[in-house]
Amino acid sequence: MRYLIGLDIGTSGVKGLLVDEEGNLIYSSFKGYPLYTPYPLWSEQDPRDWWDATIYVLSDIVRNSFINARDIKGIGLSGQMHSLVSLDKDYNIIRPAMLWCDQRTKKECDYVMDKIGFEKVIDIISNPVLPGFTLGKILWIRENEPKNYERIYKILLPKDYIRFKMTESLNMEITDAAGTAFFSVKEHKWAKEFLKTLDIPIDFLPPVCKSYEICGKTVSSLEELTGIKQGTPVVGGGADNACGAIGGGIIKEGRVLSSIGSSGVMLAPITAHKVDPRGRLHTFNHSMDDIWYLMGVELSAGMSLSWFRKENAPIETALSGFLKRNPYDILSDEASISSPGSNGVVFLPYLSGERTPHKDPYAKGLFFGISLLTKRGDLIRSIMEGVVFGLRDSLEIMKNLDVPINEIRAIGGGAKSKVWKQIQADIFQKEIKTMEKDEGPAYGAVILAGVGAGIFASIEEGVEKFVKIKEVIEPQDKYMALYNDYYEIYKKLYDNLKGLFKDIGKLNEKYQ
Repeated sequence: MRYLIGLDIGTSGVKGLLVDEEGNLIYSSFKGYPLYTPYPLWSEQDPRDWWDATIYVLSDIVRNSFINARDIKGIGLSGQMHSLVSLDKDYNIIRPAMLWCDQRTKKECDYVMDKIGFEKVIDIISNPVLPGFTLGKILWIRENEPKNYERIYKILLPKDYIRFKMTESLNMEITDAAGTAFFSVKEHKWAKEFLKTLDIPIDFLPPVCKSYEICGKTVSSLEELTGIKQGTPVVGGGADNACGAIGGGIIKEGRVLSSIGSSGVMLAPITAHKVDPRGRLHTFNHSMDDIWYLMGVELSAGMSLSWFRKENAPIETALSGFLKRNPYDILSDEASISSPGSNGVVFLPYLSGERTPHKDPYAKGLFFGISLLTKRGDLIRSIMEGVVFGLRDSLEIMKNLDVPINEIRAIGGGAKSKVWKQIQADIFQKEIKTMEKDEGPAYGAVILAGVGAGIFASIEEGVEKFVKIKEVIEPQDKYMALYNDYYEIYKKLYDNLKGLFKDIGKLNEKYQ
């Protein structure tokens, strides 16, 4: 039997899957690490934590799956998008990685948009330059940490850094390159003239490889650390959203992905290059040749519920081990007692600012409509509903751009909660389909590894063999009008408060 490994270098930790060539999950492992927010709008991690977690996960898989490591025929990687890893000429890490949810770079992004012009930027890279994207981070280091900037030899994104550590090969894979804000998404290459205009050396950038292409083979030091045999092929892999889409079978027009992880994503493949002229949705390269996708991103989706659990449910978290239940299942049960509309409470999930559709790093979270009758279950349900309202923002833009929406497939935390699945069906007013194996981006990385290893002739073949529908959740017509009305209030809240959000953000910066 031949085996494949998929690794996801996520925001909360590294997840590893061992899957056989028939698609059976043999073993999974996870190792978490911290996220640092030393100042308002900052989000950072230490890439060495990613590497330590990777070593742990691979060692755990080899040690406890009881297979022969020589039967592992390929490794695929997925990872958080946009996050900047800067390396010096000796390949040492220069500073902590600035993450996708880091919002400090608005000044630098505005500089690019003003210097080059909105329409021209969209024409060159298919997207506006937004806080969170990689480009603003480079410019921020140049402006604020010039000594660190002078040391930069190469830049990588998280999963590409881990691949480098595993193989000593420097590459950046295409779906991640697309999210840097200095890649020509339409032409599949670095936007050299764009970088030249901004005085950023093209030498900072490694070669671009395909998602299913073997980009290196594991080195002897990795075998010593983990037991993974030297020479095991490692493919390009993919950005977490691209790999999540592959793991959900979202590889053709008409299928739309609804992903609720740390962030929230609505993703729709397209066969012809298309952009949102207002820059609310992203246009990125998919892992299949000559396929793109449109994507809306909500920065704090599952992270909103995670924040609530951490700050307001310590007892449930403490008892979860004793009860042998996931603490989120306990919160979901509590939310199910509340009714659709959360008894009049509306939640804005802008805990890290927001990207789609507002492009506003100053946007803040909000519970609106609290009264003496409000119960904790109402607050929990309102978080779930608010996250889905935010995803509906992206879905409505897709509809207006005439993107085919024939079915919606859900993955992530939003596909594991019975309540959250039904909320998606009711707010989207569409059937929601879930997968037999919902293992997130790491599962898509497994399929890409299978293509590189020759187990599949194509990504399409791998998806056909590995991805199966588990259930279909129907929307409840009786709640259609209710959710339409609450959605209108949800949208008006941001419109009415955006000025105050900026005011309070400036006060935070002033008095921090």
